[in-house]
Amino acid sequence: MGQTFNDTILKAFRGEKTDYTPVWYMRQAGRSQPEYRKLKEKYSLFEITHQPELCAYVTRLPVENYGVDAAVLYKDIMSPLPALGVDVEIRKGVGPVIHNPIRSRKDVEKLGEIDPQSDVPYVLDTIRLLTEEQLNVPLIGFSGAPFTLASYMIEGGPSKNYHKTKALMYNDEQTWFMLMDKLSTMIITYVKSQIKAGARAIQIFDSWGGALHAPDYRKYIKPSMDRIFRELKEEKVPLILFGVGARHLITDWDDLPIDVLGLDWRTSIKEARDFGVKKPLQGNLDPAVLLSDWRVIEERTKAIIDEGKQYGPHIFNLGHGVTPEIQPETLQKLTSLIHTYSKTN
Repeated sequence: MGQTFNDTILKAFRGEKTDYTPVWYMRQAGRSQPEYRKLKEKYSLFEITHQPELCAYVTRLPVENYGVDAAVLYKDIMSPLPALGVDVEIRKGVGPVIHNPIRSRKDVEKLGEIDPQSDVPYVLDTIRLLTEEQLNVPLIGFSGAPFTLASYMIEGGPSKNYHKTKALMYNDEQTWFMLMDKLSTMIITYVKSQIKAGARAIQIFDSWGGALHAPDYRKYIKPSMDRIFRELKEEKVPLILFGVGARHLITDWDDLPIDVLGLDWRTSIKEARDFGVKKPLQGNLDPAVLLSDWRVIEERTKAIIDEGKQYGPHIFNLGHGVTPEIQPETLQKLTSLIHTYSKTN
């Protein structure tokens, strides 16, 4: 590692005072980076994640290129599912495609359990390589949340309306809760193995949880989320929860034993505070802004930093992941702006 370890973001996750606003970007590894695109000409996503040296390289690239305060493990939320017997393929231009979608209780009963040491050793090797030898910033590990994973497993791929998922949930509660239990157990085991290997913070992506209205979320999802975070709390690393279009779930999420609440761009930092959230907040520049003129980017970024200073504690991020069209130079310039502006204001 050589350089001094920069733990600024861990302090911010814990709600402690920091010299500047720390920043990382969801999907900062891959997608918009030319070095990554070159790799993708030769290797698929699953092939990269199965090779620790290669995967570590992709994970640490944004730290070296942009100067962000944390690395986020390069992998997909689908990575642990094959261990359960889910036949998943990441299809270019589509996303995850599940060839054996869940249609009945029998399908749920057939799902296996994960043993990270034997099922995903390459994930753990990548984490160890990064945290023991290569990074001077914390590594964030992650997992999908039960509803988000279940939605892919039931729909057979990405969905705009989650009709099949909701139908199963409403029609067969017993099967639904069995699936939630199996996925929760997998997530706890998988995430604990990431922490043991060296991940210093964890983000749970309930990316599509916002598709449910609050009473349904409370009944069908929240008990599983509560169990996951309660069990992960024992590991004593900061726990972040993030989802898209979930403004109506903010108070329910705030109830959970999490340390940091991630906001998408639809809800401002002040609005989250007005809902009564006291925890550190993470977010929340709309990624689309990064395709605008620098003048617009600068204006929006400064406004978020100012709000974060006023209603802190705050960790800067995007309101969703980096898109492939965003220029690496823009992210580099943005990181520098966040650091310098927050230091002097």
